[in-house]
Amino acid sequence: QVQLVESGGGLVQAGGSLRLSCAASGRSFTNYTMGWYRQAPGKEREFVLAISWSGGSTYYADFAKGRFTISRDTAKNTVYLQMNALKPEDTAVYYCAAKHRLSYEGGYEHWGQGTQVTVSS
Repeated sequence: QVQLVESGGGLVQAGGSLRLSCAASGRSFTNYTMGWYRQAPGKEREFVLAISWSGGSTYYADFAKGRFTISRDTAKNTVYLQMNALKPEDTAVYYCAAKHRLSYEGGYEHWGQGTQVTVSS
């Protein structure tokens, strides 16, 4: 059974940085896509970015380009979300997600419990 556990959230001032981690377990993630989503209060969950586990190719939502970076460490079975130049509007619960397909947005089968990121102005 796939388990995804996020960590690294917290409170940060605007302009600061955070790195979120997603520890994945339960199976081999070959041919999986790993993604990050976020959900701000009163808003729908939105796609942030994703990475193919095997090849490492990435795909970013427009708002994430230039500030956010996704990476993975296959030896540690961990996916990372590096967030720089954070803005108050980045405040949200960030979720790690996984699916057994090589596509980026939508259709994720497994979800973590989420980690809160709060950016103060």
